[in-house]
Amino acid sequence: MPVDLIIWIGALIVAGLVLTWLLKVVKATITTAISVAIIILILQLAFGIGPDRLWQQIVQIPQIVWQLVTGK
Repeated sequence: MPVDLIIWIGALIVAGLVLTWLLKVVKATITTAISVAIIILILQLAFGIGPDRLWQQIVQIPQIVWQLVTGK
């Protein structure tokens, strides 16, 4: 087997693995984005909680966890 053919086969395998990984990442990203959008829509329609209020609560999560850990 010529060296060029081995390199070409190796490049195809690597490209296939990278493409497979990229497709999995894109699928996970789209699934997560749709899930977040559905949750925000349900909170908005069912409870009147807007995205701004939800974001404020998300920003406060590290502070709440820190208070639970330190007991302050």
